[in-house]
Amino acid sequence: MNWKKLLESLCYIKAPGPRPSFSILHILKALEVIASEGFVGRVRLSRELKLGEGATRTLIDRLKEAGLIKCDKPGCTLTSKGREVWNFLSSKFAVKIDFGESELTVGKWNVAILVRGSYGRVENGMKQRDAAIKAGAKGATTLIFKNGRLLIPNISEDVSKEYPKAFKHIMDALKPMEGDVVVIGSADEKDAAEYGALAAAWTLL
Repeated sequence: MNWKKLLESLCYIKAPGPRPSFSILHILKALEVIASEGFVGRVRLSRELKLGEGATRTLIDRLKEAGLIKCDKPGCTLTSKGREVWNFLSSKFAVKIDFGESELTVGKWNVAILVRGSYGRVENGMKQRDAAIKAGAKGATTLIFKNGRLLIPNISEDVSKEYPKAFKHIMDALKPMEGDVVVIGSADEKDAAEYGALAAAWTLL
C-alpha cells in the first residue's frame, strides 16, 4: 500500500464541492494527535490543528471514509488500518523535537524532525526549504548524516567543525544514523515552525 498517496488523496477536491481548506499537514497532525491521545473529540482536534470546526468535520469525515479512524461518544480513535499508517509515519519521522534557536535556524521557534534513511532524496535542500515556506514557515534547514559526518548540502561539509554547538544538540537530541536526514522548520510562531518541518519532511518520503 502506498500510504503517502492514500493520505494525499484525502485532500483532493470531491466533485461537486469546494477544495478542502485543510492540507496534508493537517492530516499528519491529526493522526499524530489521535495516536498519542487514544481518543480525541472534534472540538479538541479543531483546537490542536488550528482549523475551523467545519474544516475539522470534513477532515474527520475523510479519515473515516478512508478507514483510518472510527468515531463514537469518547471521540475519534485509530482503526487497525489507521495504526498501520501511523506506524509507517512514525518509523520514517522517528523523532520530532522543539529545537530552540541556534546558528542553523532563522526563526524564534524551531522544530526538528529526524527522517530515517532518506538522504538519497535530498538534492540541495531547496525543495525542503520551499515546502516549509509554502506551509507558512520562514524556512527550513536540511542536514544529512553521511559517511559518519553531519553535513548541510552546499553549506557545510562537516557541521561538527563549523557549527559545533548545533552539532552537539542534534546528535544528543536526535541521534541520527547513517543515511538519516534532519529537517528544521523555522518560524516566528511554534505552529508554523512545526508545519514547516512537517512539510519539509514530507518531501523526503
